[in-house]
Amino acid sequence: MAALIGVIIAYVKGDDMAGTFYADHIRFLIRTFWGTLLGFAVGGVLSVILIGIPILWLVSLWYLFRVVVGIVRLLDNRPVTPDGWLM
Repeated sequence: MAALIGVIIAYVKGDDMAGTFYADHIRFLIRTFWGTLLGFAVGGVLSVILIGIPILWLVSLWYLFRVVVGIVRLLDNRPVTPDGWLM
């Protein structure tokens, strides 16, 4: 639920952040949300044949990694690469 609220806020505030340091972080968060949602959907469907369970674990680790590293870089005033898969 927090991620959903966060992505809604990111979409609402995205235009206000254009041209600032935070614009890349906003795009990074939005892509993280949609990538995670897609990964969970694919993993959920494939968990019927048990291959989805490792996919769900990998998507969870990917989400956690991006959120933690994104927060650390934000607090250190360092940019993120919004188009990259990891950073």
